[in-house]
Order: sequence, then structure tokens, then C-alpha cells
Amino acid sequence: MTVVSLLASNLLLLVVLFLLLWLITLRTRDVTPVDSVWALGMVALGWASWLQTGGDPGRKALLMALCTIWGVRLGGYLLWRWRQHGPDRRYVTMFGKAQDARGWGFGQASMRMVYATQAPLLFIVCLPVQLGQIDASPPVGALGMVGAAMAVIGILFESIGDWQLVRFRRNPANQGQVLTTGLWRFTRHPNYFGDACTWWGLFLIGAETSTGLWALPGPVLLTWTLMKWSGVPTIEGRLKRRKPGYEDYVRRTSGFLPWWPKAR
Repeated sequence: MTVVSLLASNLLLLVVLFLLLWLITLRTRDVTPVDSVWALGMVALGWASWLQTGGDPGRKALLMALCTIWGVRLGGYLLWRWRQHGPDRRYVTMFGKAQDARGWGFGQASMRMVYATQAPLLFIVCLPVQLGQIDASPPVGALGMVGAAMAVIGILFESIGDWQLVRFRRNPANQGQVLTTGLWRFTRHPNYFGDACTWWGLFLIGAETSTGLWALPGPVLLTWTLMKWSGVPTIEGRLKRRKPGYEDYVRRTSGFLPWWPKAR
């Protein structure tokens, strides 16, 4: 199995997966499940790579165990959130603007603005789990163990942060308030930090191999999108408009990397 053939077959799998999802959402008129497929799709590409490669068994097992735990947890959580709260307002607003400004229907807007964008991003971000399984040597070493520790920390950070936010929102007394306790005391986005930490860790596991080093664009792209594009800017713009106390929270709390909050 060459790198080109592996990536080509995985890309074909991803295209088929996203086309099927697009056809389904043409009937439901709601693309919100794509967020769940973002995580579960990476698990699918990882297992497809497992079946096609003959790399070091220990590295393959480590990569797939961590990727599967991360993806199933996040994908399940996002699916639950969609079932609880309905369509994501970001997509509703996006499609409304596309229809008003460009005259696009739902099918065209969803394909151009969601699926045709997220599929290549998913494919690139998932490179550590794809390329990291190819080489038969060396076995997992010190760098790989550091990466595994980072991935575990990232999964825990993201999971705990999501759980704290769900618990906070369930309390009616917190309506309109800003979550400033738990992990949210040290970073405004513990879920995004945990996401990035997980994929940098997976990259380090694969980076002990010569082929795995080529997966560097994956965690770089993920970190950039979370910090500069679809993550922090989108969330914080809305929260500053809706929650009066959020500006003060921004001044005191680290935006991404966890750190002690500033004094008032």
C-alpha cells in the first residue's frame, strides 16, 4: 500500500460518506449532523487506514484506540446536542444570507458552504491517523508516548469542559450568565484546546515514522481553524453580543491555552 493509493481510497470513502449525508439532509433541511460526522468520519478514515496498511502494530493500535475514543465521544455528544437543541443557528443564519444575497437554494448552499468545505478539512486534519499507520518501523518510542499522553489529556480536557458546560446550562439560574468555573476559569475554550491537544498528540505518535512526519498540516490546520476561523471568532462574536459579562471574562481569561486568570 503506497501513500498515494491509501489517501486516494480514503478520499473516495469520504466523498461517498459526505454525498450520502448531503442527500439525507436534502430531505431534512438541516445540516447540523455534519458536526457529528466530522468526528465520526475521522474514525472511519482511521479504521479504513488500519485495514489497508501494514505498519507497526503497536503504533496502529495506539493511534486507533485514541482516535476512536475521541471521535465516538465527540460525535456522540454532538449528535445528542443536536437532538436536544435542534438545528445549529450558525447554519440557519448562513443559509439565510446565502439565499438572500446569492439566490441559492438549500441544496446548492449546503453543498458549497458546508460539505465541499468540511470534507477536505476533515481529510487533512485526519492525516496523522492515516499516515501514521503506514511504516512498519520504528516501534513506538519516547516521542510516541509523549504524544499519547497529550492525546489523553486533550480527550479529558474536551470531555470535562463539555460536561461542565452542559451542567451549567441546565441550571435555569445561569441563564444569561457566563461560565467562569472549572476548566472555563483557565481558558475560554477548553473544548477547543482539548481538540487541538488531542490531534497534536496523535501527530507526535505518527511523527516517529518518516511517513508520519508528513501529517504536520493536519494539526496545524485544525489549530488555525479553531483559533482564527470557524471556532473562537464565531463563538465569541455571538457571546459578546448576548452576554453583558462576557467582555470582562475575555479580559481576565486566556483565550486558548489554559492559564491562571488575571486579577480583576
